Amino acid sequence: MSYPPPADASADPVAAVPSPWRATVASTGAAPQVWLQTDLDEQLRFAEGLLWIAAGQLHWAAQPGAAVQRWPIEPDLQLRMHDHHGVATLELMRLAHAEGEEGQRLAVWRCTLGRQLAARRLLERFEALREAGGTAGLGLPEAQSLQCPVCHSPMEPDDEACSVCTQVVQTPPTTRTLLRLWRFAHPYRWQLLLGFGLMLASTAATLVPPYLTIPLMDDVLIPFQNGQPVDWTLVALLLGGLLGAALLAWGLGWAKTYILALVSERIGADLRTTTYEHLLGLSLEYFGNRRTGDLMARIGSETDRINIFLSLHLLDFATDVIMILMTAVILFSISPPLALATLLPLPLIGWLIHVVRDRLRTGFEKIDRVWAEVTSVLADTIPGIRVVKAFAQEQREAERFREANRHNLAVNDRLNRLWSLFSPTVSLLTEVGLLVVWGFGIWLVARGQVTVGVLSAFLAYIGRFYTRLDSMSRIVSVTQKAAAGAKRIFDILDHKSSVPEPAQPVPLPTVRGHLRLEGVTFRYGNRTVIQGLDLEIRPGEMVGLVGHSGSGKSTLVNLICRFYDVAEGRILIDGIDVRDVRVADWRRHIGLVLQEPFLFYGTIADNIAYGRPDATREQIVAAARAAHAHEFILRLPQGYDTLVGERGQGLSGGERQRISIARALLIDPKVLILDEATASVDTETEKEIQKALDNLVRGRTTIAIAHRLSTLRRADRLVVMDQGRKVEEGTHDELLARRGAYWRLHEAQQRQAEAERERWRDDGDG
Repeated sequence: MSYPPPADASADPVAAVPSPWRATVASTGAAPQVWLQTDLDEQLRFAEGLLWIAAGQLHWAAQPGAAVQRWPIEPDLQLRMHDHHGVATLELMRLAHAEGEEGQRLAVWRCTLGRQLAARRLLERFEALREAGGTAGLGLPEAQSLQCPVCHSPMEPDDEACSVCTQVVQTPPTTRTLLRLWRFAHPYRWQLLLGFGLMLASTAATLVPPYLTIPLMDDVLIPFQNGQPVDWTLVALLLGGLLGAALLAWGLGWAKTYILALVSERIGADLRTTTYEHLLGLSLEYFGNRRTGDLMARIGSETDRINIFLSLHLLDFATDVIMILMTAVILFSISPPLALATLLPLPLIGWLIHVVRDRLRTGFEKIDRVWAEVTSVLADTIPGIRVVKAFAQEQREAERFREANRHNLAVNDRLNRLWSLFSPTVSLLTEVGLLVVWGFGIWLVARGQVTVGVLSAFLAYIGRFYTRLDSMSRIVSVTQKAAAGAKRIFDILDHKSSVPEPAQPVPLPTVRGHLRLEGVTFRYGNRTVIQGLDLEIRPGEMVGLVGHSGSGKSTLVNLICRFYDVAEGRILIDGIDVRDVRVADWRRHIGLVLQEPFLFYGTIADNIAYGRPDATREQIVAAARAAHAHEFILRLPQGYDTLVGERGQGLSGGERQRISIARALLIDPKVLILDEATASVDTETEKEIQKALDNLVRGRTTIAIAHRLSTLRRADRLVVMDQGRKVEEGTHDELLARRGAYWRLHEAQQRQAEAERERWRDDGDG
């Protein structure tokens, strides 16, 4: 759904409407106040249509250029909306005038989740006009107040700013981001200080040999060429000095490199650990909007890049800076005119670095994002390789990887074009600077202002000076890469969990399992999933949640587990709000058995003991026996020490489920949640799992979700949910007697089961 900005929205409200529809809307002769572009027809097929309000009337066009239907907005007209499985349905009804009469449905429109915000705006506008008697001009907000005047996205009437226009913009990484790494370097400050001292000493040692070439040239070699004898004592002293300086520089260089490398490795390890621990502390909402490959790339390759920068490139950069400063001091002490000639290219090189730096920084961040796309394809495909092969989609996945790789290549090529020009340009400037020094130095020697020995030492120093300058220019690239990586790491560390820990947590020493939900409301974005739900579950009671898919059952379980926090209302455990208890303290008392159990790579015993790592082998076996898993585990090659493949590969669905039940049994939870625990297995396996569940639910507060109503007959109570509300509550027999929502669900399943039996019978006869 797009909202192209008009040239002047205030002058032409029609321009806010999508371009294919503007002629149709303009043909009515009335300015649109609010509109909805529907995307589904009555058979739920994708089809575009436009519904809008103008001049106190509701207008509808099935397609651009089609005839426009109109309904004056009057008090006896009602527009209502309901959401089912992510599809919004709007019904236009004419209310009954007399008691006993039924209302008349005039029209129906449908749209998907992405259009529901606009649908609500249209509904609000309709209601405002209807309550005002359908009059068009009542001092009601104009169209511009219901949509952004800039991007024309729908807005709440009381919104101060457009959520689209004011959304958080991805700020480009800056080199200052690297300063935030001091938080991780601070514990190693004394080692860093020692390394810095060694760096100064080793750099000073490397500057000694060129200085010793001055007396070697002026006092030994040149006099010898002029016929004087060689002073071998002086030669021995000078050569010994050169050797000693070289050995000292080597030893100091080794020590500082070793110490700083150790420190940088520890900083990198701390950064990885802190980021991973923070990631584990974030709510499920964060992971729902992120790709696994991207997060893996951040914690893996980004921290690696930062580590390499700290251990190698930053060390080299600091050495280069110290070397240049020390060399500059020595050059000015030897010959100020030659030193000034040496520094001529510096301003131009500095300007080049300034120009290129920003482009490199944004370019490297883009490369990181694109590389995360490549990693994400791998993270999607490799765990799902069975599905890929089952549907023979190897070629498609290979093409998806090739496309991501091509995108990565294109982005790198664009950046390399810039970098390939920058680096040789700096090298050229340094060569030109060296030629200037040669020419100016020869001119000074010819005039007798410097000796040949001074010029030779100067050239030795200047070679090192320009080498370091060239190396410093290259640090721009790795610095911007590290800054981009640090930003992506701190993007994780700066994110706050939407399920915060309480400031003053209430202790939860023992749990009886008395759950009470009071006025619980929850929204996914703008979509209300749970609405004002009240429910009480007594200790040791088993409550079954039933309803159509999308009715809010799993969301309710997520709220009880505090994977998300309620938007309104509260959830109490033994009279204590779960938000006042530490998350870990509360979840320690919850046993969760999911429809698709997740097993980690490791042994069977490790997976059973996942929630209680200190469990003894006897306790693990006891839990497996209670879960009816002991027998099949003993049939495995290494029994409880058999390695389970990633995600439980090598075990059947029923076997994985029974290990999951054993895992829940071992922690002995007071509150048990069964989310479709037997939905994905055959009848025989279901019987085995049901026996295990009977052991599991005994004496525990249990909340069970199931589509097959037959699996919930042991429940003390059933709660029927629809569109996030509790519509019925009672025992199986009570609800059937009411012939309401539960009875309709039960009858539908009975008919489906009968149809399946008929089909099996026909297949058997055939």
